[in-house]
Amino acid sequence: QEQLMESGGGSVQAGGSLRLSCTVSKYAGTRICMGWFRQDPEQARARELIASIDPDGRTSYGDSVKGRFTISKDNAKNILTLQMDNLKPEDSAKYTCAAGGCLIDCSRRPCYSALRLEALDAWGQGTLVSVSS
Repeated sequence: QEQLMESGGGSVQAGGSLRLSCTVSKYAGTRICMGWFRQDPEQARARELIASIDPDGRTSYGDSVKGRFTISKDNAKNILTLQMDNLKPEDSAKYTCAAGGCLIDCSRRPCYSALRLEALDAWGQGTLVSVSS
């Protein structure tokens, strides 16, 4: 169910930066995983989870964005942010913020956690990002 709202998408040249924001007031004071996934507007490819943050602040990233994107959450303002740097044309997609269950794996240290796309509680309508070469 769509209950979150993203902002900050747009067009940028390769190498540029964009900052996406998502209002998550609905989950103030709760322990839930949040994150961002993206999908080709033509939906020819499956959703790709690109960044997650768990209730303890642990973050994880997809291999395609690791080192370039940063997820953060302002608990005072209830805003989830995705800072995207060094953007590439292949980053062009519809970006959606979401909240839901966590996958937590502590068989390795530090523990790994990620938003479970199959266990979403809420998500936004998505915002388009276009990166030109």
